[in-house]
Amino acid sequence: MTSVPDEPPAPVRDGTFVQSLDRGLAVIRAFDAEHPRLQLSEVARATGLTRAAARRFLLTLVQLGYVRADGREFSLRPRVLELGYSYLSGLTLPEVAQPHLETLVGRVEESSSLSVLDGDDVVYVARVHTKRIMTVLITVGTRFPAYATSMGRVLLAGLPDAELDAYLERAELARLTDRTVTDAAELRRTLVAVREQGYAMVDQELEEGLRSAAAPVCDRSGAVVAAVNLSVSASRTSLDQLEHDYVPPLLETAAQIEQDLGRRAGS
Repeated sequence: MTSVPDEPPAPVRDGTFVQSLDRGLAVIRAFDAEHPRLQLSEVARATGLTRAAARRFLLTLVQLGYVRADGREFSLRPRVLELGYSYLSGLTLPEVAQPHLETLVGRVEESSSLSVLDGDDVVYVARVHTKRIMTVLITVGTRFPAYATSMGRVLLAGLPDAELDAYLERAELARLTDRTVTDAAELRRTLVAVREQGYAMVDQELEEGLRSAAAPVCDRSGAVVAAVNLSVSASRTSLDQLEHDYVPPLLETAAQIEQDLGRRAGS
């Protein structure tokens, strides 16, 4: 059964809150890379809506051009990209980072991505891939829980202490693989180490067979605003190789992105 991806903590709902909009967006979020086509009953289960309500929202989205109906199944149409275009088109970070990711991937021949922290998740805002090594398709907009990813740990380590404390208190650290860190105290120690060494490495905690390293991207004030990573196959690359061969060019790439962000901010 599919489920809506974890979202940031919901804001306090007051008299201005429009519940129907919230439910309509939940219907859109029910679709993802693993579940691109859903039947009415699956959408209802994923969103917590009744079948009748889910049907109304789906048919409304069909009429608006955001959803396609094909027999008993529904899927998103390309027009849904418009919902995120305004944000991405106004964001200079992906534009600045993309050529650096391409250079890095050409150099090391492994996939690289850039992400930002959104609530308790990392959200991919730029990506250059080579050979696919994950079972889930990653695209711009893909979300993963921050605690189990190298980019997420870099971003969490960059939080002010009070925000990190709040995260560790509320986060549900689900076991995604046998290696996933699910103890908050252990995760805190790991994040402190990430702060000190300036990068993070994760060994098969998000998905079996996947290792990754990430470095922070900071703005002119020194605040961590994004993370850049490299993903490698555990069968081909040891942790020592990841740290010795891949972390140095990764750190160089992060520094180059920071330089260009600084120039853009100062222009």
